[in-house]
Amino acid sequence: MLSIWMGVACQAAYKRRKPKAPKLYTQAAEQGIADAQYNLGVLYDNGQGVPQDYREAVKWLTKAAEQGDTDAQNSLGALYYEGQGVPQDYQEALKWWTKAAEQGDANTQCALGLFYAFGKGVPQDNREAVKWLTKAAEQGDADAQNSLGALYYEGQGVPQNYQEALMWWTKAAEQGDANTQCALGMLYAFGKGVPRDLVQSYKWFNIAAAQGLSNAEEQRDAFTPQMTPEQVAEAERLSSEFWEKLRTDQ
Repeated sequence: MLSIWMGVACQAAYKRRKPKAPKLYTQAAEQGIADAQYNLGVLYDNGQGVPQDYREAVKWLTKAAEQGDTDAQNSLGALYYEGQGVPQDYQEALKWWTKAAEQGDANTQCALGLFYAFGKGVPQDNREAVKWLTKAAEQGDADAQNSLGALYYEGQGVPQNYQEALMWWTKAAEQGDANTQCALGMLYAFGKGVPRDLVQSYKWFNIAAAQGLSNAEEQRDAFTPQMTPEQVAEAERLSSEFWEKLRTDQ
């Protein structure tokens, strides 16, 4: 099922900074400076330097969002999505996320794509989901790459294409996404979109398991009896190389 691969990216898609100095932000926000309004809204959202007050957060984020601030539009959409400071309203969340997504914000594009994939606030529309997820995925958003790979894997909104699923899942997996690494392990284990390769399968299961994904550990151990000791050793070597490269890139 699509939800297995997508997880809860919608709720995690928006950004929440942690600014300080509420007095200075208030002074600037009252003068109509959008960035200050956004930061003040985040302070109230997080209860940082001020009592937590979602209504005040909505007030200031709305002022910034109406001036076109993408971070404010993103965060305001999240508050409507979660029903914090306002009645839960998927249509309002959709409105603000669309504004931010149209300005090129990858996090919001991902959230919007998942909105369409799950049909929250809009009729389910996998073509629109693919459209927005592709925009975010092309900017390197791992959640979007993961979800887009799932749509190609299942043929939802696009013709089923295991090669495309493989490409997007590889991009997300190489960024360290454990769920996608497990999905790649399954692709290689069953030879979908690629020749069956238990070394690559073990590698990705092993990497995901090292991040605490118990299902990946179970899958790795299930396929290991089909491998030679040399194949297991090679898979372990590739796993170590992955972690070294990831550490170097960071």
